[in-house]
Amino acid sequence: MPGSITITGTRSTEHHPDQWYGTAFCTYLAPFAIPRAHFFIGGAKGIDSLALLWLAAHARSAITVVVPVTVTQQPEEARHAIELCRSRITEVVELRAPELHSTTYHARNRWMVDRSDLTIGFPLEGPHETGRNTGTWQTLDYTASQGKPRLIVPI
Repeated sequence: MPGSITITGTRSTEHHPDQWYGTAFCTYLAPFAIPRAHFFIGGAKGIDSLALLWLAAHARSAITVVVPVTVTQQPEEARHAIELCRSRITEVVELRAPELHSTTYHARNRWMVDRSDLTIGFPLEGPHETGRNTGTWQTLDYTASQGKPRLIVPI
């Protein structure tokens, strides 16, 4: 069983109700959410925030939230989720990049994968899909390039 897990996923989650994500997390996160596990979550809106809220409520695993700059520069949804889960978060890592752009997010994602044994990705699929040129796919591809396993759950 992997000890450390990166969670990555789309920011676009409005096409399913919150209950749908709860069911998906019960299926795909719960088996790994044992007390000695450690989850790394990117601290963005969408899957990051939903997974953080679910893990905080349903698991005793360690949780590290990693943001590319600072928490105050995250979207409101993400800041709110972090605040709600503060007592369950083991650590918040602020990478304090000088600028916020796609390479900053990619660096944050690599930072998490480098510290993980497994990546669980929730990429967008279907009519909402934007292709494989997303941060989620970049993270999943980087995981594979490091010889680490990936669990891909299209949403």
